[in-house]
Amino acid sequence: MYSSTFKCYHVHGFDSRQFLEHYFSDKPDMIFEDDLLTFPIKNLVKPFTVGHIKGDVLIDLSIGSLVHYLYAASGFFKHIIVLKASDRCILELKRWLDSRTGAFHWGHATKIHVEMEGNSGQLQDKEGKVKEAAQHVVKCHLDKENMTDPIVLPLADCIISWGFLDSISKDQNDYIRYLRKISRLLKPGGHLLLIGCLDVTYYTVGKDKIRALIYDEDFVRKALAGEEFVIDDCKVKKRTALSDLIDYSL
Repeated sequence: MYSSTFKCYHVHGFDSRQFLEHYFSDKPDMIFEDDLLTFPIKNLVKPFTVGHIKGDVLIDLSIGSLVHYLYAASGFFKHIIVLKASDRCILELKRWLDSRTGAFHWGHATKIHVEMEGNSGQLQDKEGKVKEAAQHVVKCHLDKENMTDPIVLPLADCIISWGFLDSISKDQNDYIRYLRKISRLLKPGGHLLLIGCLDVTYYTVGKDKIRALIYDEDFVRKALAGEEFVIDDCKVKKRTALSDLIDYSL
C-alpha cells in the first residue's frame, strides 16, 4: 500500500520538464548543482576514462529525462539503450535527442564534463556522441518478468540507474526484488552504477510530492552483496543544498 500523502513515480508519473527545472537547470537560483550535477559527474568520469568500463551496450534505467551522466559513458559504448517507465519522460527525452525546439538545455552539464576531462573545445562533440549512441528509448513495464516485453534486449556490459530503485520500491524487500530484476539485464562480469540519495522521504515535482524509499549506505551494500555484486567503489557526499523541495540527508 502507498500513502495518499505522496504520489508514486511509476504509478502516477510526474511532470518531467518540471523535474528538470527544479533540480538540474542552469537557473541562477538552482541550488542543487553541487549535489546533483557536479558530484555525480565527477565520480562517473573517472571509471570510464581509466578504461575498465566499456563495451557494446549500456542500459540506462533512471527516473525523469536525465542525460548528463551519459556524457561520461558515450565514448566507451556503441549503443546506449534508455528504459523509461513514464511516457512523459520518454517524450521529454526524445525532444532533446532529436534536437527539437523547446528541448531542455543541458549545455551547463556538458561544460562541467568537458572541463573535468580537460577538453574545453569539445562541447558540441560531447552532446553529439550521446545523441548518436542513445538511439533506442524503450518503455519498460515493472510488473512484467521481461520489463521490455515483447522486446528482448541484448545483455548490457554496463547499467546506470539514477534514483530508479529509490522511487519505485515501497520497502526494502521491494528494492531487492527490483535490483534482482535489473541485474538480469547485465552480462556476467558487467558493471552496475547506482546513483541515489540516502534517507529520502520525498521529492517535489511541481505541486506533487513523490515518495521515495528511506535507506542508508549499509542497506545498499548488503543488498548488492546479496545479489553477488562486488563493490569496486562507493562515494558518499553530505548534502549541501537546503530546500523544501526534497527531504534527504546524503
